[in-house]
Order: sequence, then C-alpha cells, then structure tokens
Amino acid sequence: MNRIGGRAVVLGGSMGGLLAARALAEFYDTVTVVERDVLPTGPENRRGVPQGRHVHALLASGAEAMDELLPGLLDDLASEGVPQIAYGDMAGVHLAFGGHTFGKRDRVRDGFATYLPSRCFLQSRVRSRIRELPNVTILDGHGAGELTTTADRRRVTGVQVGGGGSARTLRADLVVDARGRGARTPAILEGLGYGRPEEEHLVVDVTYCSRLLRIPPGMLREKMVIVGPQPGRPTGMALFACENDTWMFTETGMVDTEPPTDLADTIEFVESFTPAHVVAALRSAEPLGAVARHRYPSSQWRHYERMSRFPAGLLVFGDAVCSFNPIYGQGMTVAALEALELRKCLHCSDSDIAGRFFRAAARPVGAAWKFAIGADLSLPEVEGPRPWGVRIGNAYVDRVLTAAETDTAVAMRFLRVSSLYDPPRNLGHPAVLARVCAANLRRRRPSTSSVDRAGTSTVTAH
Repeated sequence: MNRIGGRAVVLGGSMGGLLAARALAEFYDTVTVVERDVLPTGPENRRGVPQGRHVHALLASGAEAMDELLPGLLDDLASEGVPQIAYGDMAGVHLAFGGHTFGKRDRVRDGFATYLPSRCFLQSRVRSRIRELPNVTILDGHGAGELTTTADRRRVTGVQVGGGGSARTLRADLVVDARGRGARTPAILEGLGYGRPEEEHLVVDVTYCSRLLRIPPGMLREKMVIVGPQPGRPTGMALFACENDTWMFTETGMVDTEPPTDLADTIEFVESFTPAHVVAALRSAEPLGAVARHRYPSSQWRHYERMSRFPAGLLVFGDAVCSFNPIYGQGMTVAALEALELRKCLHCSDSDIAGRFFRAAARPVGAAWKFAIGADLSLPEVEGPRPWGVRIGNAYVDRVLTAAETDTAVAMRFLRVSSLYDPPRNLGHPAVLARVCAANLRRRRPSTSSVDRAGTSTVTAH
C-alpha cells in the first residue's frame, strides 16, 4: 500500500463522499468524513439527500466499481433481497426510450446487471462498510466552513468545521469537496486567486414525484419499467422493484410540466403512455408513506480539468464536478467510477493529484454527459444549442432505438453504452451499424399489399 500522507478530509457524507473516502483510505493514515446532517443508523432518508426518496438504479458499471471498492457488496445486496436486472433476459424489463419500446423476443447471453436498491438502503450499506474501515472516521452533525491555506495560497492545509456550538480546524494533507452540485468551491477558488472553472449548463426543469408502494404479488413480471420522455411528450414514468417486496413509483415532467401528487391523478397522468398491465398494478397498489417531490433545474458540468492553476491539497468530487438530469440514473455510477479513477491516480504518484484526477474523471463524466445532454436535446421542448454533431448523433441514436424494437442484440449494445459499461463509440461499430441499417430497412419495407377495386396496389407499411 502506497502511503501518501497523514490525513485526508472529505466534505460530504453522501454516496460520492463515502466512495471517495474508501479510495483515500488506502493512501492516508486517517480519513475524516465531515457531514452536516446527523446520519441515521439504518436505511432512512435524510434532509441532505432530498433525491433519495425517488427511483434509483445502480447501473452495471457502477455496481462492478462499487464491488471492487467494497468487495462482497453485491453479494450482500442480493442476499438481502435487492432485485437485480440481468439485461440478457429482456422479459424482466419494459423499456421505452424516445418513443421506441425495446423488444423482448430474444434472450441474449450477457452477464452485466443493474441493481435496484432504494437510495437510502444502498447508502446505509455503503456507509456501514466505510465505518468498518479502521482508519476512517465519519464526523456527522458538523458543518464545513472556510478552507485554510499556506501563506502563498498555493496549498490547502485544512478546513474549519463546527458542530454543537464549537468550531475547530482540521489539518489535512488533502481536502476533498464532495458536497454536491451546490458546493461553493468555484467561489472559494476565485477568492484564493485561481479564478472559476468553466461551466456548462442545460436547463431541463425536471420535476419528479415518487412514492413507495406495495403491489399484490404476481401482477408484474417485470422488475423495472421505464417510459422516458419523447418529442411532443416531455413526461415519463418509472416503476422499480426494491428490497422488502416494495416498489418505487416515479412520475416526471420536464420543461415546466408539473406532475400531480395525488396517487389517482398520478396514475391518470401516466396512463396514456404506460402499459395497461402496469397501470392495473398501480391501481391495485397500497401506498407506503407520503409522496416526495423534487425539482432539478439544470444539468451542470464544472470543468476543473481545464483550469490552468489549481491549489495543491484540494480535490472536487462527484456531483460537485458534474450533475446530470436524474431521469437517466447516472449519478451513483459516475461517483463509483470516479472513485476508481482516484484510486488509480493515488497509486501512481502523489504529484499533481488534482490535475491527473480531473483529467481521468473527465472520461466517465464526459460519457455520461454526452448521453444525458444528447437525450435531452432530442426533445424539441428543451432549449439549447444543437450543433451538427449533436444533430447527427441524435439522428443515429434514433435509428439505433428503432432497431432495438426488434433486434435484442442492438438493444443490448445500447444498454451497455447507456449503463456506462461500454464507451459510446461502440454504437458505431461496423457490426452494430450493419444491424441498425438492416432493421431500419426492414421497418421501411412494405410488409403487406393488396389490390384495390380499381386495380391499384395499396401498401400498408409498419
């Protein structure tokens, strides 16, 4: 084990902060996680994670990354009844993206899987694992204040923390800001004379409402139902099986479309685009607790990797770097992939940690960003620049989704890319391109013909 320093401090005890602490624990004598909230002992929601009351998925790449960081985690989740989706069996899902419903006719041999724990359940299990690390301390109920630096401001040396009416300075060799998209790091950097990172934003104005349900056994063969927005309908829904035989039901509206909060009105809201048997299951469901509502204004990427100067002893992590439209379920997975990149950077060298990490993290962040922004800009209701690359890419993805309606192999390729398991370029592989072209040609080819009374041919196309 390559020891780099004495103490690392992580600001923020949500999923990103916990995974960063796990990576750091291999390289620092002690790691202290500072969290403003008093953390629950079990799988309970808390104020600091308002999005935790909504559907969450641990995508395949994120699941494998977390299991690498916390060996045995996936086995533990499975033993505790957390549902998982083996995408090779398409009968276990109903997926509709961009107005295209994936086919279910074939079974494809593929080992990658998505896990469907509730956010609070998964976070409690990860937090328990982190607490077991002998050199990690979670300091909850403490807010983080100003950073301390050397006189020349070239290195961050610690952070002021306070709780219970007292304040003190935690000295640190490395401070990691993992306080989410609202982190004040850009303003802090500007105050230290480094300027602010470039930022990209795409306004999506997503509102989503969720509730936990119990659905009578046997009503659904699927474990996951997703119907995404499509051009002309900036609304969608998701229904995920969770632990303890419960289901999380989420309805979404984009660009000022407000979903209702009453369950009966909610079902009516999604009925026109949701499979009839799923609607029937929702009408038979028993609500477990109150509805949760959350708003998400815009996707945001702070390009720390482009900064020419950055203080030593400081990193930014997780949603504090980039946060995506939550309907694509990428956040936890990207955080896990970032944690692996951080571990690789620390293993290689202790010089220019920030620069090397930001450049490495830009790979998984960029893949997720490209997918999310492209999907959002496929909706004419979303305002934003659409350069030729985005237009061409979206046109091709629409043809990929068309092929996925009938070709499960294409559907699997798309799911591997959207799960951040494979790079986006894999959708352009010649074998995939050939299948996409063939499927789209079959769709356009006349399937039946008949001769009308005047003797002309009348064609009905699919």
